[in-house]
Amino acid sequence: MSGNIELLESTLAAAKAENRAALVGYLPAGFPTVDGGIAACTALLESGCDVVEVGLPHSDPVLDGPVIQTADDIALRGGVRIADVLRTVREAHAATGKPVLVMTYWNPVDRYGAERFAAELGEAGGAGCILPDLPVEESEGWRKAAEQHGLATVFVVAPSSREERLARITAAGSGFVYAASLMGVTGTRESVGREARDLVERTRGTTRLPVCVGLGVSNAEQAAEVAEFADGVIVGSAFVKRLLAAGDDLAAGLDGVRELASGLAAGVRRS
Repeated sequence: MSGNIELLESTLAAAKAENRAALVGYLPAGFPTVDGGIAACTALLESGCDVVEVGLPHSDPVLDGPVIQTADDIALRGGVRIADVLRTVREAHAATGKPVLVMTYWNPVDRYGAERFAAELGEAGGAGCILPDLPVEESEGWRKAAEQHGLATVFVVAPSSREERLARITAAGSGFVYAASLMGVTGTRESVGREARDLVERTRGTTRLPVCVGLGVSNAEQAAEVAEFADGVIVGSAFVKRLLAAGDDLAAGLDGVRELASGLAAGVRRS
């Protein structure tokens, strides 16, 4: 079975045709449980998210903030495995028909086997993989496997990335480019927002791929702000917080993420 990179591309193109940014949600697999995580990812897609990224929990998530680290720890203590991540992708995609990617550090994929992981992700209906710590110079083996199984390879760029580096990264990537920054604490958001806008403009100077921004967005107003200059708005920690706040009450957690997704979806359309 081929993967769904075409579905990802058409979904992002459809949002652009509607003169809006796409809404991309993120949740780690296995959180709060495997079944609960599947229900939550499905709820995001049913409530306004155009795309969902399923995180593969890692024991040392050095690029993630404390909220996602907490969720990863809960998932790992619950015994989550790569098979559960793939099941999450399969069931969330099957339930909604929308594109679902995996976001993961490279080490678990490398240990599992890049060809095996790509084949199983493609078979599960996955649209691609986001690999924030895989250097583009070392990515050829993965990219060949991903292409063979119809998967996008999404690379991450940062404000520190210079033009030559941006061009190298975007030339190797597919699907979209993940532009990472931080919204910042109150009082610094304006300057950080300018930095993110500048990163998007510089990235667009090197590629025709959509540029989606992860900026710590947590409400409709911030989503509208980022949607003014980005092709997609990526939201993760805010969804995780809703589930964490609900504790063992999964129904309340699902209501929380549905409410947030609906509000954010309105936000990206407001701009």
